[in-house]
Amino acid sequence: MQYNRVEISGVNTSKLPVLKESRKMELLKKVKQGDKAAREELIKGNLRLVLSVLQKFVGRGESPDDLFQVGVVGLIKAIDNFDISLDVRFSTYAVPMISGELRRFLRDDAAIRVSRSMRDLAYKALQAKENYIALNQKEPSVEQISKEIGAERADVVLALESVSDPISLYEPVYSESGDTLYVLDQVGDKNDDESWLDELSLREAIATLQPREKKILFLRFFQGKTQVEVANEIGISQAQVSRLEKGTLDRIKNRL
Repeated sequence: MQYNRVEISGVNTSKLPVLKESRKMELLKKVKQGDKAAREELIKGNLRLVLSVLQKFVGRGESPDDLFQVGVVGLIKAIDNFDISLDVRFSTYAVPMISGELRRFLRDDAAIRVSRSMRDLAYKALQAKENYIALNQKEPSVEQISKEIGAERADVVLALESVSDPISLYEPVYSESGDTLYVLDQVGDKNDDESWLDELSLREAIATLQPREKKILFLRFFQGKTQVEVANEIGISQAQVSRLEKGTLDRIKNRL
C-alpha cells in the first residue's frame, strides 16, 4: 500500500476530517436517535482511524481499495453497536471491530480451505474476544472465550488455529529505544525438554490411530472438508464420521 497516496476507494485522504472525542459522543447520541446526517458525519470523521488500522493488513495480495471498504464496514458496525452508556472511548471499541472485519475478509478469501462449522466457531470466538477487549481493555483467556460462547476449550483453540494467518519470523512485535524484538526471538528452542516431549507425545498419539481415523482427521482439519464430504469420500454415514472424529480427538487429548 502506498501510504503517501492521496486517494483510496475514491476518497481524498488528504481532506479527511478528524473529530474530537466530545464531538464523537455528541454524534453517537444523535445516531442512536436515528439521525442519518450525524451517522454520515461520524463515518467520515473516523475514516482516518480505518486507514491507521489498515496498515497492518497490507502486503497480503489484496487491493488496498478493497481492504479500505471492508474496514469501513467494520467502522459502521462499531457505530451501530457502540453502547454510549459505557465509559469507553469510541476508538477503543472501533479498532478491534475494524480489525475483526478485515480478518474475516482475509480468512474468507484465503487459499487454504477451512470447514464452515470450524470457521463459524472461530468467528464466534473472535467476536467474543473483541467484545471482551473493548469492555475490559485486556485480552481474555481461552477459558473465558469458551465459557462466553458455550464451546469446549480444545474446540475453540483448534478453530482459532485453523483460521490464523501465518506471519513472518521477522515481524516486529516490540520496539523500544531502537532495540526491536522480532517473532523469531520468541520462538521456543527446539531442544527444550518440554516442547520435545509434547511433540513426541503427539506423534505417539497419532501413531496409535487406525488408518481410517487418520484419514478422517486429515480430510477434516488439513483439507477443510465437512463431515458430509468426508462421509461421501470414505463411504460411511455423517453420523459415523462425527462419532469417529470425536472419539479420535478425545483419545489424543487424553494421551496429551
